[in-house]
Amino acid sequence: MKSLVPDDLRDRIAPLLPVRPRRHRRPGRLPVPDRVALAGIVYVLRKGVA
Repeated sequence: MKSLVPDDLRDRIAPLLPVRPRRHRRPGRLPVPDRVALAGIVYVLRKGVA
């Protein structure tokens, strides 16, 4: 399957993403990796999902 987020696109967007501070007390659910979140955003934009 063709990747929704090619390496060159991810490299261009990486400097714009904020750095997440690590929470030590009650960390809660682990965050989704940035690449996976970006792939979800690109999927919605390409497919026109409401």
